[in-house]
Amino acid sequence: MSAVNALITRFKFSSLLNQDQGGRRIILQGSISGQPALLIAERSAFGTESYYLSSLTRLVAHVENLGENDIYRWYMANSLPDNTLDQPTPPDLKLNLIYPCTEKHVKKYSFQQMRSVTETPEIYAKYVRPYMRRCREEGRLNWVFNILDGKAEQENVLFRSEAGDKKDDYLLAPDLNWDRKTVGSLHLLALVERRDIWSVRELKKKDVAWLRQLRATLAKKVTELYEGVEADMLKFYVHYQPTYYHFHVHVVHVNLDPTVTQAIGKALGLDDIISQLETMGGDGEAGMADVELTYTIGEESELWTQVFKPLKEGLEPEVKE
Repeated sequence: MSAVNALITRFKFSSLLNQDQGGRRIILQGSISGQPALLIAERSAFGTESYYLSSLTRLVAHVENLGENDIYRWYMANSLPDNTLDQPTPPDLKLNLIYPCTEKHVKKYSFQQMRSVTETPEIYAKYVRPYMRRCREEGRLNWVFNILDGKAEQENVLFRSEAGDKKDDYLLAPDLNWDRKTVGSLHLLALVERRDIWSVRELKKKDVAWLRQLRATLAKKVTELYEGVEADMLKFYVHYQPTYYHFHVHVVHVNLDPTVTQAIGKALGLDDIISQLETMGGDGEAGMADVELTYTIGEESELWTQVFKPLKEGLEPEVKE
């Protein structure tokens, strides 16, 4: 081993200074031969060679199922050699399995060119809302309703409210992409019980009080569940377009790196939505269905192929309800 390489093995750990990238990057303080040193460790990218990818599932060990719902399953696993029985190697892989998957899943998770589109109130009413209705009627929300109805994933429900009015109830669950232990990358989902709000588009001026109450109770409950987390360490946002058409709020720690899930063109701050509704003209029925929304979608998405691509080409979209 060269002298330069040997420096790594001689590093003596003393403290963890920081971690980011969802726990994939850590900064350690220590020493080498009595001299202070910092070691910054970051997990490397997966290999893309066929021989590696074909053997990936055989290389993982200690697979632990975290939960399942309908066709979705998620696990923690190890890709590193075992340490010792007294000090086992911690899981370093978060695995999500969709089985059996559909062609829609394949398109969703394949690389695709993104497009920025502007959805006017007219486009929403004439094409996008009928598309949303079709998605709901096709059963794409079964897994969400299974959670709300207590039929699945109840072991993953962190909290279920019991308000006087059923429409004020919600439940908290961990996002599939959170490892459930790194508080700095905390990512929770609040699924509301009411089923009349499919997305941010259904929100109206008359819903401001409900939204404010929802935000306040979420902040209070999350700070109670996670020691050391304070209300001003949390961000609240919704997606448009969302992955599924049942209103839900993302709750994340402010230290979570703002990846695609929080990007412009995808995320809308809950506080900004409340303020926009509150200052909007009109009566209580005025709402987010009356404004333009610009967001990004992939070329393989149904909204692009069935709505926005035809509109771009001067054609009439055909969206079957």
